[in-house]
Formats: sequence, C-alpha cells, structure tokens
Amino acid sequence: MAGTLIYAEVQKGEIKKGAFEIASKAKELGGDVAACVIGKGAEALAPQLAKYGADKIYVVDGPEYENYVPETFVQAFVQVAQTVQPSVILTSASAQGKDFTPAVAARLNVGAISDCVAVTKEGDKIIAKRPMYAGKAYAMVEAVGNPQVISIRPNALGAKEVAGAGAIEKVAVNLDASKIKATVKSVEVAATTEPDQTEAEIIVSGGRGMKGPENFAMLEQLAKLFGPTATTGASRAAVDAGWRGHSYQVGQTGKTVSPNLYVACGISGAIQHMAGMGTSKVIVAINKDAEAPIFTKADYGVVDDLFNVVPALIEEIKKIKG
Repeated sequence: MAGTLIYAEVQKGEIKKGAFEIASKAKELGGDVAACVIGKGAEALAPQLAKYGADKIYVVDGPEYENYVPETFVQAFVQVAQTVQPSVILTSASAQGKDFTPAVAARLNVGAISDCVAVTKEGDKIIAKRPMYAGKAYAMVEAVGNPQVISIRPNALGAKEVAGAGAIEKVAVNLDASKIKATVKSVEVAATTEPDQTEAEIIVSGGRGMKGPENFAMLEQLAKLFGPTATTGASRAAVDAGWRGHSYQVGQTGKTVSPNLYVACGISGAIQHMAGMGTSKVIVAINKDAEAPIFTKADYGVVDDLFNVVPALIEEIKKIKG
C-alpha cells in the first residue's frame, strides 16, 4: 500500500473527533486510506470511519484493549502497519497520541513529526507545518523516513465528510506478553458534561483577573450559551491559585488547543499561555490593562473590566437566542 494509515483513537467507548480529522486529511492527500482502531468493542465503531474517507479499516478488538496500555497498543498497531506497509502514518496529537506516536515511530525505526497544524503534499513529498519557539515561528518539515509518521494537533484541520470504501477487517495480533510490564485496571474520569478542551470548538478561559474561583461560574454560563461544543479553560495562574483543576489549564504546561473561538477573560498573556492557544482560529481578549500581551495575539480586544463585559455579553446572547 502506498497510501496512508491512520490511528483512530478510542476514548470512553467512542472514536475521538481527532481521528475523523486525520482520516479526511489522509483522503485529501490522495491514495488509499486505511485506519486502525484498537479497543474493546472497536468493531462496532469502525463503520464511522468510512464517512471520513477510510477505504479499509483494520479492527483490533478484545478485552485486553479496554484501557490504553502503551506497550499493548503500540505492539498491535505496529503489527498492522507492517502488514499494510503505508507510506504515511497519521495520528492525533492528543494526550494519548503524544505517548503513542513516538513509540510507534521508534518501533518502525523512523522519525516522527509531532504536533503539526497543517499537512500538504508537494509531488511525492509530505510537508508538515509545526509551531516552534512557543508558537513564535513555524517550521515546514519534510519527513524522510518510510513510513512518514506525523501527528496532527486536534481541531487544527477540521473533519470533512468524504466517503471511503469502508471495508472492515478484524485483525488477530500476537502480543509479546514479556514486554508488557503494566496493565490498567480502571480509569476514573471526572464527571463533566463539557467537551475536552482539545476538541472543543469554543473555549472561554479565565485568568488571574477572575479574582476567585466563584467567578468562573459566569464563564461556565457563557460557555453553555455558546452550545454543547463549548467549554471553559484557565491560565496557569488561575490553576496555581487553586481556582480551577489542572485539567482546565491551557498553555505550555497544560493543554494545547486550537478552537474556532478562544475568549480570554482576565488573562494577561504570558508566553507559555499563548503557546497553548495561539493557533486558535479567532481570539477575543477581555482585559482592563491595554498593555496586556494577550492583545498582540488577539483578533478582537476589549479594554474594560471583565466583570462589566462578560455579564453584558451573556445578556446579549440571551436576547439573540430568545
């Protein structure tokens, strides 16, 4: 096969949005598109990938794949890759993907280009665009290995429905148990109705200017008005102060996000924070300090007290929605 193999990540019994994004990008690059989905009950999920361009879907299903275990999943995927022999492997640069991708590349004895925000084809070459120097510059990188292993930042591309043949093949892999040093018995996930920040289309974030944890309630209210694809986030200063849990932190030491809309409330714009949200499609900054660095990155800026602006914004959206 001279086409592309994608890794379709499964979490909470569902294929993650990032998998659909890389599947449609693989179709755009041309050639055959194969997908590998690993997990307990994965066979039932596989047909979804055909809507986003997958021509062949390899399913690795079984109780041993209920929870992500790096060695187990890497062994399974590498065996599929060695069978398929793709020229390109695409993965999502999610939390799991950042662990999984370099391990796969190492097993295949090739390099990996990580956390890319764009991928294009120039002749026979695949060129990946990735941020560097905390988002201050971009590098255009050509993968020279075979296969070329590239991870793509969630939300950077968007998922496009484009039909693929969708043939499904269940694969039996031979795991080397001697190399599996740990197993995951259970995973405890905090109960929330909000989407994960890395996959949200809209993020309303708060910083030190929120003045306390109780004031994040109005950001949650604003996010809910934006709809089910919106969520809240926080700067490191807010997290370090104990106002929000670390799972909400956006930035170099938190989550890297690329939503369609990022609303920064009371966030001054430390370089570490802007490195984590700088690839957002549209950035709106609300800060009473006109000299705050966040305004250098913002598409739209409001110089005013967020406690005046956010409640007014909430009321206006309520009027529009009726």
